[in-house]
Amino acid sequence: MSNFLLVALGGGLGAAGRYGVSLALPAKPGEWPWATFSINVLGSLLIGVLAGWLSTRGEAGEPWRLFLGVGMLGGFTTFSAYSLETLRMVERGEWPMAIMYALGSVLAGLAAVAIGAEVARRIAV
Repeated sequence: MSNFLLVALGGGLGAAGRYGVSLALPAKPGEWPWATFSINVLGSLLIGVLAGWLSTRGEAGEPWRLFLGVGMLGGFTTFSAYSLETLRMVERGEWPMAIMYALGSVLAGLAAVAIGAEVARRIAV
C-alpha cells in the first residue's frame, strides 16, 4: 500500500474520531474546552505508546508509524484548535483560564507522551 494512502486513511479515521469527541464534549464560550484538551492529552499518550512500541520494530514498523502516527494521531490531535481556543479566551479577557489551558495542555501532553512511551517499553520487554 502506498505511504500516502496509509497516511490518508489514518488521517481520515483520526479526524472522524476528533469530530466524535467534539460532539460528545461540546464547549460553550467561557467554559474549559474539554474535547480539545482531552484529545491532545490522549493523542500524546497514544503517540508515546506508539513510539515506544515502534522502537522495538525497526524498519518493519514504518507502515504503522505512517498509518497510526502521522495519519491517525495527526488527524486526531488538534494543535490548531487548541491555539484558536486559547486566543478566544484571551480575546474574552479570560487570561487565567487561557494561561492554565495553554500550559496545562503542554504539560499534560508531555507527561502523557512520557508515560505512554514508558508503558510501551515495559510491555515490549
